[in-house]
Amino acid sequence: MSDAALPAPASPEADILSALGTRSIVLVGMMGVGKSTIGRRMAARLKLPFIDADTEIEAAAGMTIPEIFERHGERHFRDGEARVIARLLDGEPVVLATGGGAFMREETRVRIAAKAISIWLKADHDVIMRRVRRRADRPLLQTADPEGTVTRLLTEREPVYSNADLTIASRDVPHDKIVEETIETLHAHLCGQAAASEPPADVASALR
Repeated sequence: MSDAALPAPASPEADILSALGTRSIVLVGMMGVGKSTIGRRMAARLKLPFIDADTEIEAAAGMTIPEIFERHGERHFRDGEARVIARLLDGEPVVLATGGGAFMREETRVRIAAKAISIWLKADHDVIMRRVRRRADRPLLQTADPEGTVTRLLTEREPVYSNADLTIASRDVPHDKIVEETIETLHAHLCGQAAASEPPADVASALR
């Protein structure tokens, strides 16, 4: 067989898509860790649709998230958020960026575990504060002490975020470096997991 007739080697992206099957990829973590930016670039690499859950919530409600918080309160927002994420995960595979509080809801975590691979983008307090100061429209930070609020939220949320399938450090490096690390980690997780789940040849033969 000539070299020209040899099949092209599979790419990590193709391996990931094959291993994912019907599952999506869900990014979780605090505000300001880069879920939308990293998610959009990952989706482009994997040739999957990218969806920002917050954008979908605003479209469904016909108002911005700050308006939802102001008019109806956080509980109303969280209920709608859970419904939107459930709907999105029942569709075709996507890369989904979720709001910082979405993973705190048990029913949402259960649904994500059943329908997706979850990735926690983890950033430390100082990185988050530098980034969130660039925007003034975050409802949970409309307090007299935004820095204290971020500290409290990290304390409450990080033990829950740690239940995600994978953890990637979000830090002040080029976005493409984080994307590359995420793709590599996802590939190792999914393809190593697939290989580990296959029984040895002698066992497989005995099962036939």
